Amino acid sequence: MSDLKEFDEVVFKNTSYRLDQPSLYLVRKARRDPDGYENLKKSVTSGTVYIGKLSVETTEEQLYELFSRCGVVKKIIMGLDRYTMTPTGFCFIIFANSKGALSAVKYLNGTRINGRSMAIDLDPGFTEGRQFGRGENGGQRTHTDTRSRRGARGGYRRQNSGYRERRHPSGSYRSDAETASGPGVSEWENTQFTVNVPPHMSQAGARGDSEFVPPHMR
Repeated sequence: MSDLKEFDEVVFKNTSYRLDQPSLYLVRKARRDPDGYENLKKSVTSGTVYIGKLSVETTEEQLYELFSRCGVVKKIIMGLDRYTMTPTGFCFIIFANSKGALSAVKYLNGTRINGRSMAIDLDPGFTEGRQFGRGENGGQRTHTDTRSRRGARGGYRRQNSGYRERRHPSGSYRSDAETASGPGVSEWENTQFTVNVPPHMSQAGARGDSEFVPPHMR
């Protein structure tokens, strides 16, 4: 295994800890895995992030609207129960380049959506089957998925592969980044959730007039 020291050292000027780097969990995992170093290097350049601790009520639209502020989002893959095909509290987001993924980890880790703080980590890249997570049913379910009793959200395509992707409806959300809520932070909100976004991200990276069209739907 190659040396992992580069991920332990503080190499970012004017700060005590880099926010846009793999988590300690990934570094420890890399030390246990014969291919860990290579996977860790891939996670920095893949443009993919893993999002955990999501509320099962969180939608692809909410995630797209938020993460598009970090870069161009190519695809969102929701974690599913392999039998019921209902969300289980995690997802993968694939950006057009690694800069978007690094920005997401740096600026959005810990952001609260629908009452839960997201855990965002760099990922070496999505592969088929990972949308089902680990365990018998897969996923990271931490509380009852009430939507399984009242049916799925309308408008989604559920495929046998376990992907849940859809076109993003242009203009579905409004954003207000006018009210300061702390040093260097402004508040952005829509009717469904509230998050803190740095002022310089209030416009940069936003969707604009384009629609989110996953590759398989183009």
